[in-house]
Amino acid sequence: MTQPFDPTSPVFRSHEGGKLVVRSTLPLTDRDALSLAYTPGVAEVSAAIAADESLAARYTWRSRLVAVISDGTAVLGLGDIGPAAALPVMEGKAALFEQFAGVNAVPIVLSTTDTAEIIDTVVRIAPSFGGINLEDISAPRCFEIEERLRELLPIPVFHDDQHGTAIVVLAALRNAATVTGRSLGDLRVVVSGAGAAGVACTKILLAAGIGDIAVADSRGIVHAGRTDLTPVKQELAAKTNVAGLTGSCEDALAGADVYLGVSAGVVPESAVARMADNAIIFALANPTPEVHPDIAHRHAAVVATGRSDLPNQINNVLAFPGMFAGAFDAGARSITEGMKLAAADAIGQVVGAELRPEYIVPTPFDGRVAPAVRAAVAEQARRDGVARLS
Repeated sequence: MTQPFDPTSPVFRSHEGGKLVVRSTLPLTDRDALSLAYTPGVAEVSAAIAADESLAARYTWRSRLVAVISDGTAVLGLGDIGPAAALPVMEGKAALFEQFAGVNAVPIVLSTTDTAEIIDTVVRIAPSFGGINLEDISAPRCFEIEERLRELLPIPVFHDDQHGTAIVVLAALRNAATVTGRSLGDLRVVVSGAGAAGVACTKILLAAGIGDIAVADSRGIVHAGRTDLTPVKQELAAKTNVAGLTGSCEDALAGADVYLGVSAGVVPESAVARMADNAIIFALANPTPEVHPDIAHRHAAVVATGRSDLPNQINNVLAFPGMFAGAFDAGARSITEGMKLAAADAIGQVVGAELRPEYIVPTPFDGRVAPAVRAAVAEQARRDGVARLS
């Protein structure tokens, strides 16, 4: 439940006037400085770019600028709250880009939820930006929007609700497996939620070699025998659930090694108690995890949540700033699956010898994270053949 509006509270006072400003990199202190930054000097730069558009990467901020774009339909735990109400979140996202990786970002909220209109709008504004970060767009539209924009634009397009979550989950789960004496290939995972995060987490875990994985939505386990599946869920059904499970998410947890919660809801203790020994529970719903941490710790060897006040926070900020910084360093035309896997490897390796059940993933304020992700992503972009810069 949201708190009542109180303009005198520290929260509202800290957001008053917004959280972002734009400052010139050139001190406009006299006539000569003004003539360089604006007219007449800027005309020379514009004329050169008109003759060779590739020069815009060097002589504007386009190549290092991210558009953070949302239609306000799936904002945090608030849901469909509209573009104006989504803007504070997009401002915050832009602030995180700058704080953690020195990447400039501009928040943009759209007054349409029509898939075609969103795609068309982003394509039309794309010449101003070096990358597109899609944010808080509801499923299943988010899948088509990202896919089409990746096809249409020669710059990185990244839906953070999908891939940022998936990258950090993979990093954390690989370390959780290690700390419990297993590998990813040994694990049977149950994913609760078949929205943006659930689908992306499932795909990246499959790519990383997970042992088996079953996905459950509000109607139960996703399997090929169901007749109510969307195309996205049909694809999941074809690639998951090797064990052939049916029934509910709770049914699937019997003997499972991992519970990964990426949707609202509550899992009863009786279901958690039937998981395998040395279980791993990632209950990522915010602010209320699907499995209460006290219950989770009674039955699991490793517990992670999406909360900042508990150990092992699965936080997207570990991934997206370094992801875009690395893509920009390489002049990447797109973000590949290999770049996502490289980012997950880099995040997980930061933990290093400090690995323990209460520390399977770095904190957002670990200054090693963004540089590690940045370097790994840039190198992988070159290996994958999508880099313009050596």
